[in-house]
Amino acid sequence: MPRTALLRNWLRQVFEPTFPGWDARLEAASADASFRRYFRVELPDRTTRIVMDAPPEKEDCRPFIKVAALFREAEVHLPAVLAADLEQGFLLLSDLGNSTYLSALQDRSTAARLYADANRALLAIQLASRPGVLSEYDGDLLGRELALFPDWYLRRHLGVTIDKGMQSTLQTVFAAILANNLQQPRVYVHRDYHSRNLMLVGEPSPAFPSNPGILDFQDAVYGPLTYDLVSLYRDAYIDWPEDRELDFVIRYWEGARQAGLPVQADFHDFYRDYEWMGVQRQLKVLGIFARLCHRDGKENYLADMPRVLGYLRRSCERYRELRPLARLLDVVEKRPVDVGYSF
Repeated sequence: MPRTALLRNWLRQVFEPTFPGWDARLEAASADASFRRYFRVELPDRTTRIVMDAPPEKEDCRPFIKVAALFREAEVHLPAVLAADLEQGFLLLSDLGNSTYLSALQDRSTAARLYADANRALLAIQLASRPGVLSEYDGDLLGRELALFPDWYLRRHLGVTIDKGMQSTLQTVFAAILANNLQQPRVYVHRDYHSRNLMLVGEPSPAFPSNPGILDFQDAVYGPLTYDLVSLYRDAYIDWPEDRELDFVIRYWEGARQAGLPVQADFHDFYRDYEWMGVQRQLKVLGIFARLCHRDGKENYLADMPRVLGYLRRSCERYRELRPLARLLDVVEKRPVDVGYSF
């Protein structure tokens, strides 16, 4: 039986006591880079719910339920899990609406308010962190993510044959990136805390003190403190002039210091960690976007690659240890290399 038919049968069973004989009409609610699908259903009382379809042979709903419980303890706004069938891979969730931060931020005058709310929610999650609860964002996992860049972006997307010189450059730079990432303080990490996964949910209420509604948190881990911050402000889907980005990041840093999180006392040192964490994420994202295109046929992600490359180049040019990676990018993208004198 097709999964949509299984899903509708399950919904009929869930709502039979309340709405006998009701048959769900499924409306696609959002796109996802994984195998999960999300549908919005309207009930006979005109309220709506979201249904997650996560094929159990490819996705596991249990991390979603676990992380939802953890993050709700931090009093941030998440969809409530209303019903679950883990064997079939179905979850029934409350509906946080369809207004993403990405759409709201097209009016750039909203940025200060929305990002202040996003910073507060991120601090709340980080302050609730406890070691040993979520999987470690350790060197092995960070390294596997870095490997997506040569495997999918360089080899598959650009068609580059990686020679010994390139391999040596990548190994040296990756080791430096990991050394920085692994020495950072550790907290709960959402892993995709950006404008497509943050929702504008209206006015605060006693149950949920503020925006944003937070989605797509099931892959959360325990790892570097700056990871979610760089996801937010070096977002693959929207960018800001660096002076505005600096302002947003400084406001987070000031809030983190006041809250007692173990951030660097000197903002210059903190921003360096933020940028180096960003390099790890940008390399990973380029690999993932290439994989989504070439393996999964999702070519729309290619349009956002230039923005991610722009972030990557900016950081690589700024730090001596990362400049060999900038030169490697020059070679594989066949950019002309500026030649000048140094004194």
